[in-house]
Amino acid sequence: MTEIFDVAVVGAGNAALSAAIAAAEAGRRVVLIERAPMEESGGNSRYAAGAFRFTYAGAQDIRELVPDLTDEELARTDFASYSAQRYFDDLYRVTRYRCDPDLAEVLVQRSHDTMRWLARHGVKFVPIWGRSAVKRDGRFFFSGELTLDAWGGGQGLIAAETQAAQRLGVEIRYETAALDLVEEDGRVVGLRVRGPQGRSELRCSAVVLACGGFEANPQWRARYLGPGWELAKVRGSRFNQGDGIRMAIDAGAQSRGHWSGCHSVCWDHNAPETGNLRVGDAYQKFSYPYSIMVNALGRRFVDEGQDLRIKTYSRMGRIVLEQPDQNAWQVFDAKVLPLLRDEYRIREVTRVRADSLEELAARMEGVDAAGFLDEVQRFNAAVDHERTFDPQVKDGRGTRGLSVPKSNWAQTIDQAPFEAYQVGCGITFTFGGVAVEPSSTRVMDRGGQPIQGLYAAGEMLGGLFYFGYPGGSGLMAGAVFGRLAGQSAAQQCQ
Repeated sequence: MTEIFDVAVVGAGNAALSAAIAAAEAGRRVVLIERAPMEESGGNSRYAAGAFRFTYAGAQDIRELVPDLTDEELARTDFASYSAQRYFDDLYRVTRYRCDPDLAEVLVQRSHDTMRWLARHGVKFVPIWGRSAVKRDGRFFFSGELTLDAWGGGQGLIAAETQAAQRLGVEIRYETAALDLVEEDGRVVGLRVRGPQGRSELRCSAVVLACGGFEANPQWRARYLGPGWELAKVRGSRFNQGDGIRMAIDAGAQSRGHWSGCHSVCWDHNAPETGNLRVGDAYQKFSYPYSIMVNALGRRFVDEGQDLRIKTYSRMGRIVLEQPDQNAWQVFDAKVLPLLRDEYRIREVTRVRADSLEELAARMEGVDAAGFLDEVQRFNAAVDHERTFDPQVKDGRGTRGLSVPKSNWAQTIDQAPFEAYQVGCGITFTFGGVAVEPSSTRVMDRGGQPIQGLYAAGEMLGGLFYFGYPGGSGLMAGAVFGRLAGQSAAQQCQ
């Protein structure tokens, strides 16, 4: 069976829905193909906390995006600002100056307008008072980096974008896998798909591939990320198997980006193999700057306080995976237990608690107890007590004389009760993908020429992130390049 559409979009996450909305907004007949059933749809976006990183000049820009902010909330909040230059600096620094400057330019310069566009289509935003703001003297202070969440997190974002797409007439087909691209005379003219009713062919003027990276494919992880990565847990969708990347490369697309790199975090050691929508992102364990992290030998292996959590969390998973037995323990004492984030208090957590370090060591499964007790003793002796501990800023309270230093938030581990949380590696998304023309997201072939009729967005867009990424720029990039892909695909139909 053959059906005719103007634009076909593969995927149903933030990038794909942004593409579908943009194409339908331009008056095109759009079909969206989603491999997952409706109850699991939304890709990795549905598992996200919902933060967006975007440029803004001050409180007035925030109020435009959050129109129901009260005067009292505005009075007790300093929203600061986030300039394009700061965005560029953060993006380049975290990616070790490897990100494609043209892709970065599009992301940064279109970020604020894309936020306004999302808001016009029904996405609601709320200030991230609980995770990103510093509270002093009854007022909240933002740095500008991460200021707004989508209301309801990733699930709320996907629900709002799905409703917007359906209002515009986008046809969404769940449990339908895209198999390969249809090509004629050097251009993409459709998709072959398999759904509940069997195989069919969708003919169209343009195809947008926005169906994620290969983070849920153990074979590809081991092949491209390296040995041991097949053992990582997947934070999000089990359906992100690299299908879109495979289809594009089979059609002659040029591969691009950091194929051995990914976003990975500290994740509960006993979390399921793939994401659980009921728990969402609560398997993450992001209070490690206030801990010491030890491996199976009982030894510290990383500077837990190197920088603010938002600058380091996306590479911690890789570091943990490299440890013996691919896991570690985050150890806290009573002085910092009240600072632990909410995810440490869920029922589905791997935790031990004790009133002495000796008892704690005995309960930390797989850890050399003698090595751990020796490590705590050496760490405690190295803490610099001349600086004041301040959990809300980089306080410079570090250690002296250790081969693995702690640069900030160093405190002795000596006050009962003690708690330890076992973490492994949770992979969020992969960085390798396909090359696109930044101004249109047209997929480029191996000769550097655009493949007519083919566009890409979201996690399968290569060249933007290397080694890590600034928090909140993943959802923002998905919306920016998804919207651009939809607009470009709609123009293709003219």
